[in-house]
Amino acid sequence: QVQLVESGGGLVQAGGSLRLSCAASGSILSFETMGWYCQAPGKQRERVATLTNAGITNYADSVKGRFTISRDNTKNTVYLQMNSLKPEDTGVYFCSAVSYSLSTYWGQGTQVTVSS
Repeated sequence: QVQLVESGGGLVQAGGSLRLSCAASGSILSFETMGWYCQAPGKQRERVATLTNAGITNYADSVKGRFTISRDNTKNTVYLQMNSLKPEDTGVYFCSAVSYSLSTYWGQGTQVTVSS
């Protein structure tokens, strides 16, 4: 059973930074893609950033230039560095992992609140 545990969320003022972490119970090399998604209040969960095992990154237009996804294979952890945060970045951030058989796993989420 795959487990993903997010951490690093919190309350920050606009313009501030946070780094989210997603620790996997097993090797993240077994997943084709790792990613971060955000669910704002009253909205659907949306893709923020993804990182493939080949090192290819993809970002939502709204976060390009501000957020960076990265991974540490030795720690089985994926990170999301969030800079220049805006109130519209507020939401619950979920880590996801997609296996090579296209099964998707989700963490429990971590709350990010950006005050204006």
